[in-house]
Amino acid sequence: MPTPLNILFICNKSPWPPGEGGPIAMNMLIEGLHDAGQKVKVLAVNTDKYTVNPKDIPADYRAKTGIELMYIDLSVKAVPAFANLFTSKSYHVERFVSDDFRRKLAEVLRATAFDIVQIETLYMSPYIETIRKYSKAKIVLRAHNIEHLIWQRITESTKNPFKKAYLGHLARTLRNYEAGILNSYDGIVPISEQDAGYFTENSSTPVLAVSFGINPENMETGQDLPVENALFHIGSMNWIPNEEGIRWFLDEVWPLVNANLPDLKVYLAGREMPDWLVKLKTPNVVVVGEVPDAGQFILSKTISIAPLFSGSGIRIKIIESMALGKAVVSTKVGAEGIHYTDGQNIMIADTAEDFYRTVKSLYENPSRSKEIGSNARQLILEKHDNKKIIQTLISFYREIL
Repeated sequence: MPTPLNILFICNKSPWPPGEGGPIAMNMLIEGLHDAGQKVKVLAVNTDKYTVNPKDIPADYRAKTGIELMYIDLSVKAVPAFANLFTSKSYHVERFVSDDFRRKLAEVLRATAFDIVQIETLYMSPYIETIRKYSKAKIVLRAHNIEHLIWQRITESTKNPFKKAYLGHLARTLRNYEAGILNSYDGIVPISEQDAGYFTENSSTPVLAVSFGINPENMETGQDLPVENALFHIGSMNWIPNEEGIRWFLDEVWPLVNANLPDLKVYLAGREMPDWLVKLKTPNVVVVGEVPDAGQFILSKTISIAPLFSGSGIRIKIIESMALGKAVVSTKVGAEGIHYTDGQNIMIADTAEDFYRTVKSLYENPSRSKEIGSNARQLILEKHDNKKIIQTLISFYREIL
């Protein structure tokens, strides 16, 4: 049996609790590698935006991951943000630069000889130099998205000319940083085949697409539970693409739905609900906010909506909804990274009229909705089994060592 690998994860936020897309994706690899017999250590950023009290992390999780959190102030400050307009540096990346984090990282690297250091998201790339100085480990980028593409798409959909210009600057500087740093890695592990194509074209670094995995035993469909024939959306609402997509749905699609299907409700769940949603008084729109158990919430409704027009990578909550046997109505952007067949295991709709018609057809034909959900579950169980994904990742690690 090969000697277990010693792997350090450098995370842009704590993987525990796994309550939103990024932490869920990180945690599935961390726990999956540990369960596969590898050694893991986690050093993560703690912020005001995503705050975790270390005392709240379960003792068994601390024991198997050695997780340590270091605070970085990621708040957007007006003066530095404005001054960035006159530089070529990426403001997104610069916010993650911290002398305290660098010192802690050096301490961790001096204490342990790692085989692999996996950097979660492009934003932690400024620490490559420190890793090279204190470790002989191979450095792998886990790319949850093509980061600049998210901001490029947001820019394209922005109408305010001043905001559009500023967002364009952020997208360009991030794109330039991304392009310049990729060859500094020893390996790149994007979360989708589509993203892998971009990294292969734009770097000479070995690339392997490693998708998001689920543990089938944790994805029981709970068929005895009461289920309301209703729409739902679940996702962190401090992620701009989610907020942007829900605003479009409520402005463009919901008037059609509510006028023609007056009994149909939509439930909106997720952390960090913006004020405009919290204060919303629209018939049959229920703003739930953060839920204690995402799986139970998903199981309690019939149809998932994912109206996304920006973003990259893969949408974890879509994968989870499909794994739990729910019919999903998504835009093409939202479904990127999933090996779907439109009309068989997911429904794709990119215009308000198509979205409305698709929702109507599923709502009025529950057996069709159930069929789509059943096919979706089968697809995810076949393509996103975490144990298989972990073995693929371990093999990639060993190839680059």
